[in-house]
Amino acid sequence: MITPLIVATALFMEQLDGTILATALPVMAADLHEDPVALKLALTSYFLSLAVFIPLSGWVADKFGARHVFRSAIVVFTLGSILCGFSNSLLTIIIARSIQGMGGAMMTPVGRLVLVRTAPRHELVRAMAWLAMPALIGPIVGPPLGGLLATYFDWRYIFWINAPIGLLGVILSSFFIPQIKELDVRPLDLKGAILSALGLSCLVFGFTIAGRGFAPPVIDALIILTGFFACCAYIRHAHETPHPILDLKLLATPTFHAAIYGGFLFRIGVGATPFLIPLLLQKGFNLSASQSGMITFVGAIGAMVMKTTAQPILNRFGFRRVLIFNALLSSIFILASAFYTSTTPHLLIMLIILIGGFFRSLEFTSLNALAFADITQKDMSNATSFTAVGQQLSLATGVAISAAVLEIMRASQSSGNLSVEDFAPAFSIVALISACSAFVFWRLQHDAGDTLITRRK
Repeated sequence: MITPLIVATALFMEQLDGTILATALPVMAADLHEDPVALKLALTSYFLSLAVFIPLSGWVADKFGARHVFRSAIVVFTLGSILCGFSNSLLTIIIARSIQGMGGAMMTPVGRLVLVRTAPRHELVRAMAWLAMPALIGPIVGPPLGGLLATYFDWRYIFWINAPIGLLGVILSSFFIPQIKELDVRPLDLKGAILSALGLSCLVFGFTIAGRGFAPPVIDALIILTGFFACCAYIRHAHETPHPILDLKLLATPTFHAAIYGGFLFRIGVGATPFLIPLLLQKGFNLSASQSGMITFVGAIGAMVMKTTAQPILNRFGFRRVLIFNALLSSIFILASAFYTSTTPHLLIMLIILIGGFFRSLEFTSLNALAFADITQKDMSNATSFTAVGQQLSLATGVAISAAVLEIMRASQSSGNLSVEDFAPAFSIVALISACSAFVFWRLQHDAGDTLITRRK
């Protein structure tokens, strides 16, 4: 199990960075003299960079070897983290986060590719769970640590602490990550890479800045239209080229189709929650970043507890039933946040976040395993890139949708300031979108994914 643990070092950095950043956003906004909602660009710029470079990760790993690519990715991510710490404006934060995204785009997908190629198929669910265990330490440590650093020290340290972790990852990967390399590497689909990067980045970026005043409305619309037409052009291109950068033919596999489309809808709510809850606690309830972090970190504890139970639950109920009912339960816990008030006991909020973290993590583990249930060995690298793109786009979309709702609600207020009431529509909308994923999973066969589990009939 040494390989999952080493890959989890990279996941740890990503998760630690993301959860710390979400907690510290209001403090960073004050220091940089920016609106807290505008700091969503620090989150979405990272997701955008991932969406642009992840499609290349599978081909690069096949061409140059998993060990070299994984190790180089850690170096780039760590460098981006250091630059984030030296940033003194929103623009420099966005640029540094984009560099982080370049590293993250290769780091996690390539690590997961190593895992799915080396783990026996019947052990894949267990391996995925073990992969996430150390990585979940990041979300546990992140919120209280981010709150502590932002409140009592300097928010810049939230990025600099990645330096020693990255160094450890480089050392371990040099010795223990296998140099998996394909002998017969498919040609690089450069046109497809350009079209997919242009389409995905323009769509997400366009929706992110829309209505924020960063550019005239006509420019916002032009960016979104450019993204739409580029995506349409890529779809046509993917059906005509023999080796597309993102192989849409994989969607003909029912389990992969459900994992991509259902996972996208589900993760919209999950992507919005880490952005909304710290803002609600700090701007709505006037809690400090440290207090906010001490409340939100319990979600990761729920997720960690789940990792030990995922396999037995799937063995007992199967993928289809777990995905359907768990999506609905998770959405209910997201919706519960819409009813928080300043008088809601903190222990109750923590309990809801704790249980919600359990169900969300079960859904993630199930989706990550199901995606590869019926994928052949030769398609593993392409499938890994495809799933990673879908995951990151859904998280970015969740942040963009929730931020847009907050902007609309704030604009309707005469004061122009965020209030507790502004958050209820945002939580409600993203919870509803997540719940819609159950309809996608409903179409699965009852025995979907049974090759990955020991099904109890």
